[in-house]
Amino acid sequence: MIGLRRLSLNQATVRNLTAADAIRLCVKHEIPGIGLWRDRVAELGLARTAATVTAASLHISSLCRGGFFTHADADARAAALADNRVAVMEAAELQADTLILVSGGLVPGSRDLALARRMIADAIAELVPVAQDAGVRLGIEPLHPMFCADRCAITRLGEALDLAMRFPADTVGVVVDTYHVWWDSQLAADIARAAGRIAGFQLCDWVLPLPRDVLLGRGHLGDGFIDFGLIADLVLVAGYTGYAEVEILNAEIWDAPADETALKVRNRFADLLC
Repeated sequence: MIGLRRLSLNQATVRNLTAADAIRLCVKHEIPGIGLWRDRVAELGLARTAATVTAASLHISSLCRGGFFTHADADARAAALADNRVAVMEAAELQADTLILVSGGLVPGSRDLALARRMIADAIAELVPVAQDAGVRLGIEPLHPMFCADRCAITRLGEALDLAMRFPADTVGVVVDTYHVWWDSQLAADIARAAGRIAGFQLCDWVLPLPRDVLLGRGHLGDGFIDFGLIADLVLVAGYTGYAEVEILNAEIWDAPADETALKVRNRFADLLC
C-alpha cells in the first residue's frame, strides 16, 4: 500500500480556502503533500506561495492546470499556448512534480473529435521544448467520457499514454485519476503499459446520484464504488513512487468545515490505502 507519508491534499478538495490556509491545514493534519491550483497561487503570489510551502516543509505533488488547447480561432489558440508556457514556468518555480493538462473538448462549433485530438497533440508538441528547458513534467490527464464534449477529448488512459509516448518520458507522462478511469476494462493493462510514465495519481470516489453539475459529483474515498486498493496496487507495481492526491470536487464538501474534511481525507486514506 501507499502509506500516509505519500498522501497529498489537492487544493480543490478545500476549494474555499486560500493557498496559505490550505498549506496550514495540511501541516495541522500531518498531510505531507499538497496539489496547488494556479488561480489560488496567483492570489497569494508565485514567489510567496513557493516560500510558504518550503517553510511548511510540504511537497507540491502537482500544479493544476494547463491545457484547454482546442480553439477555433487562431488568436485563441495562441493565447492558450502562451498561458500554458506561463503555467510551465509557474510549475518550475514551485518545483511541482507535474503540471496537469486537461486538454480541452470539442472545438467550438465542431463535432469533429479527431480534429480536437490532433489539436491537442500538436499543442503538446509545441509545449514540450518549453517544459524540457524548464525541467517540468507534463501530465496528460484523461477525463471520464461524460466530459469529452466540453473539457477533455482524451477519455481513456490508453489514449493519453499513446499520446505521451510520442515524447520523452521525463517530460510527458500521464495522470491516473481514479474518478476518470475506474470503469475502463483495459485499465490494468494500460497502467502496466504506463510503467515509467505515471506522472500523477489522484483519488476520489464515484458516488450516485450524479448532481446536475456532474463536475462536482465526486465523493470521499469509501463513499462510492471504486476499488482503490486494486488501482493503487496496479500503480505501484508499474513503478510509481510519487504522491497520491485526494482531489474531490463537491460543493457540499467545500461548504463543510475544512478541518473536518482534512481529517476525513486522512482517515479514509489510512483505512483504504495503508
